[in-house]
Amino acid sequence: MFDLFFVLIQYSQVGTSLWNFVLSAPDTNSYIAIGFSPNGRMVGSSAVVGWVASGGLATMKRYFLGGQTPSQVLVDQGDLQILGNTSSVFTDSARIYIAFQLVTNQPSERLVYAIGDRNDPVPSAPSYRLPQHRSQSSIRLNYASGQGSQTTAPYSNLKRSHGMLSMIGWGILIPLGAMVARYFKHLDSLWFYMHTGIQSLGFILGLAGVIAGLVLNDRLDANVGKHKGLGITILVLGFLQITAFLARPSVDAKMRKYWNWYHHNAGRLMILFAIANIFYGIHLAKAGSSWNGGYGVVLIVFVIIVVILELKMLRKNRRV
Repeated sequence: MFDLFFVLIQYSQVGTSLWNFVLSAPDTNSYIAIGFSPNGRMVGSSAVVGWVASGGLATMKRYFLGGQTPSQVLVDQGDLQILGNTSSVFTDSARIYIAFQLVTNQPSERLVYAIGDRNDPVPSAPSYRLPQHRSQSSIRLNYASGQGSQTTAPYSNLKRSHGMLSMIGWGILIPLGAMVARYFKHLDSLWFYMHTGIQSLGFILGLAGVIAGLVLNDRLDANVGKHKGLGITILVLGFLQITAFLARPSVDAKMRKYWNWYHHNAGRLMILFAIANIFYGIHLAKAGSSWNGGYGVVLIVFVIIVVILELKMLRKNRRV
């Protein structure tokens, strides 16, 4: 028996190649699932999923979790052999239970489990499409001792690096460098070196974040097309800003006003895309309120500073 965060896994070996499993969890009026994974990841697992519909009809299905899109989650597929007429799904005392007998010499010790979202309908005929889960975790279970430990999500360090590099580079340093260019030109040439230095560091960190994201996408085969597309767009705008900087005309050139218009507006567009993509990335990663709140506080501080400096600049222009 193994208990983790109100999810209880009970098992026993009842024959040379026969195992009993019972999975229970708080009843969310959705499904519960247990997957047997070759590597600890959800993708590639074969899972048993059970639910009780609102009319009381109990259903259990096998799924192969071939990917993170609905079309890659295949019903009645996978390499699990469930002994016929031994499975059951039921609810009792605000908990839902699924019980089955698995035919195998040794079950995988890497297990993943998930609980469906109460706001989504349970799977139904004919497709039995599996909705997005509310929560998911993975464990490594020693069947002999009954001891298990929660495992970290695959590539969690790479995910964290992607998020931090992108947030600091595109979402903090780039806006900060733009603020320096707008509000600190009275510092003579110092503002220019500050602006280019901050923007260069922001671009380098942001580029590293994009590379980490592309590597992560390749390894996880995640369905993040919009997030990836926005990230590449931001990177292209960053490269264009560097190109514009290297090809900037002299201050007294006729083309300078057009260059200024392009440089300023392309930079603003890049910052807006970056802020939106950071929040979208936090949403996709299910990173929680701490990431949203932390970055939100940074933006609020930026907005307050911008308002104060903008008012000071307006007053100064009026005096002139």
